[in-house]
Amino acid sequence: MTNKNPGPIRRLFSAIGRLYRGFRSVILNLLFIGLVVVIAMSIFGGDDNVEVPPTAALVLNLTGDLVEEKRWTDPIATAINESLGGQEEAPEVLVSDVVTVIKQASSDNRIQALVLDLSMLGHGSLDKMQRIGAAIESFKAAGKKVFAYGGFYGQTQYYLASYADEINLSPMGTVLLEGYGSYPMYYKNALEKLKINTHVFRVGTYKSAVEPFLRNDMSDAAKEANSAWLNELWGDYKEQVAQRRGFAIDNFDETYSSLLEKLQAANGDLSQYAVNAGLVDSIKTREEFRRELVAIVGENDEHTYNHVTFQDYAHLVVPSKQFDNPVTDKVAVVVARGVIVDGYAKAGSVGGDSTAELLRKARFDDKVKAVVLRIDSPGGSAYASEIIGQEIRLLREAGKPVIASMGSVAASGGYWIAAPANEIWASPTTITGSIGIFGLLHTAEDALPVLGLNVDGVGTTELAGLSNGLPLFKGLDDKAADLFQLLIERGYSEFLTLVSENRNMTAEEVDKIAQGRVWTGRKAQELGLVDKLGSFGDAIKAAADKAGLSHYDVKVVQQDLTPGEQMIKDLLGEAKVQGWLPQSEASAEQKLLGKLTKQLKQDFVLMNQFNDPNGVYSYCVSCSIN
Repeated sequence: MTNKNPGPIRRLFSAIGRLYRGFRSVILNLLFIGLVVVIAMSIFGGDDNVEVPPTAALVLNLTGDLVEEKRWTDPIATAINESLGGQEEAPEVLVSDVVTVIKQASSDNRIQALVLDLSMLGHGSLDKMQRIGAAIESFKAAGKKVFAYGGFYGQTQYYLASYADEINLSPMGTVLLEGYGSYPMYYKNALEKLKINTHVFRVGTYKSAVEPFLRNDMSDAAKEANSAWLNELWGDYKEQVAQRRGFAIDNFDETYSSLLEKLQAANGDLSQYAVNAGLVDSIKTREEFRRELVAIVGENDEHTYNHVTFQDYAHLVVPSKQFDNPVTDKVAVVVARGVIVDGYAKAGSVGGDSTAELLRKARFDDKVKAVVLRIDSPGGSAYASEIIGQEIRLLREAGKPVIASMGSVAASGGYWIAAPANEIWASPTTITGSIGIFGLLHTAEDALPVLGLNVDGVGTTELAGLSNGLPLFKGLDDKAADLFQLLIERGYSEFLTLVSENRNMTAEEVDKIAQGRVWTGRKAQELGLVDKLGSFGDAIKAAADKAGLSHYDVKVVQQDLTPGEQMIKDLLGEAKVQGWLPQSEASAEQKLLGKLTKQLKQDFVLMNQFNDPNGVYSYCVSCSIN
């Protein structure tokens, strides 16, 4: 006789299943309802919530790192994360948006002052901040005042603040200008403990990209090369800031003893030290600063000065989509930002195929008469770099001049893709060069026995299993190592030939300044690696001049989103601007943890991005500044 009553265990699992299905249904319904609400608000909300008072200050409250091109993120996943109280990972701010906002405010009679609130500003290279600084100078030239206020000015924040007419610091505030440094993390001992063997193939005395896997410290050659360009950048920083602030260049404290002496004179008061050193103009509480601005632009209903934030003002003045006049001739801009990888890559990385496709669009667009390749990349895949280089040569053959405009960094593969251009422009502080090649392979033949594992079998040739990663488990044969080294040497020879043919130099001349060594843009011009020093705007004008254009539009050639992606991005972006999605700020502990884990994450993400089909890379690991 069969028992038709289920047992207690079966009833328990049945209840758990029903609970799970019900929970999943509720969550999915909530997400759907939330999306519908966002869409409805976006459709019916309009721009009415963004208003600029008749007299107001523009608050430049920038959040995130300054970038040439924002990395691609899934708009739905990002919106859901933020709606649940999560924080956007490593937020970014487009330099072009900041410049557009400030320039528009310069001619907007409602905007009487600019307030630099830089507390949430992340990293910004000198060339990017100089572009913003030039816009601030134009704002001041229109007869309007610029004020900076904050509780902490780090190096990036202070550089922009130095453009202000008046720098204000809160009573318990700090100014910390510590100089530049390059401190990679080294993994040699860790890999040895894990019994992972590292096989490196490289050419170049100064090609230090693989040092973190071979050493526990920086080599003397790397220290020599890195010290040269770091000191040059720090010299530029000090000279420019000192000129704007009106004090001597030796006013910067570069030793603990110097800082201690000045702090002792201020009785340990960091804010008073900043005033004594001329780093800031005054110490003010937030209320005192508010009162000062109220006297200039008036008071609002919230008992603070009339103002509009950067995000709100940008929503009014920065077009969501680029207007493309079908009649006007164009100078096309293609941005190459991030690590160079093989194949297609979303914005934030430089895909060999995807970037070549953007250049190809410019080549077959009859209205595009010249192209500016804006490079902000430390390099990556040599194969992908050459794919991009081939498309640049085709643009030139089509009669369309190409100007390579270097941003903060255009080194290794970043220089590879610049070399075929008609002209190379850089800022004096661009990090470039690093002309060298390397290959890197980790094998785990010593680690497998510890885990009780082994790989064995037979093949018809010695090469069998090579492309499937067999050396990872069996180790690298000496003959295979000789083969890989030969390929690396060949790659370096091709790099030298590429540079020599495009820079009117012999391969021997290039080799003397190559060897993986890093240079600043100013030094690179002296060595013949760069044609001219100038801004991004200068490069665009040079491209127009070479094409014989007097009237033209600038067209940024970007990857197209699918209609669905564009709709979601527009809708959720609107919701965020209107304040329908909550904003969150990281705690001090979260920021500290983020700094501690950032280096590890960057290194492992980088290793995951190395996908060159030949395993040959031209990358500059020391080009990042701590």
